[in-house]
Amino acid sequence: MFSSGKVVQLFYDVASPYSWLAFEVLCRYRNVWNIDLKFKPAFLPGVIYGSGNQPAVMNPSKLTYIVSDLTLLSEYFGVPMFRPSDLSEKDTLSAMRFVTALAEKEKEGDMLVERVSRELWKRKWRTHQDITQPASLTEAGLKAGLSANVVKEILSLSKSQPIKDKLKSVTQEALEYKGRSGWGLTLTSPQPICDHYPSILSFNFLMFKFTLFSVQQQTYTQNKKRECQKISQEYRNSLTNTCTNNKT
Repeated sequence: MFSSGKVVQLFYDVASPYSWLAFEVLCRYRNVWNIDLKFKPAFLPGVIYGSGNQPAVMNPSKLTYIVSDLTLLSEYFGVPMFRPSDLSEKDTLSAMRFVTALAEKEKEGDMLVERVSRELWKRKWRTHQDITQPASLTEAGLKAGLSANVVKEILSLSKSQPIKDKLKSVTQEALEYKGRSGWGLTLTSPQPICDHYPSILSFNFLMFKFTLFSVQQQTYTQNKKRECQKISQEYRNSLTNTCTNNKT
């Protein structure tokens, strides 16, 4: 599906379970799809409120759907996650500044950013541990393979004004993709333009339609190509219908 050198940017916050699913799928298949995956840590509340949406906890119907949806998606994509006993949104600002600081320090490659992000997601959505306190971030960093000295340096750097500004700018960049197909994923190639801004938590519909088609295209045998083309057409039709419905 992807040509050599295609850049895919993933805007994410470890507060978002859908971002975690997208993160793991893209990491899993980036070599198969031959993509250059770029991690863009952002701040979910800034995206939600900046786009005029509201948190899922404020919408009981959406919350009920999300719980059921995540159960199915986590099983399908092989990323175990469990519903926290407390679904109220806890501030991940410190965690995302920590990841941003690490990304700024790790100029060559993103292996450490990938590992630390994964550990933070695991703490929040699998083991239900804190990710807001320095001690918690230290534990996640050490488990991801950072040395104690590096963790200390990153914690200090995360409190600096340049890192705060960097996280704000990436969050704003994510908001500027409001015409693209979902917040979490952006491609360098042209994307369908819509007049609405999809909620971060409706990201699964668009992202996983794309993912499902990509996996099928890469793994199906020749006699399945026609079926893949049908899936692709359904995906394009769904985007067209979504755009049309939101214009009326």
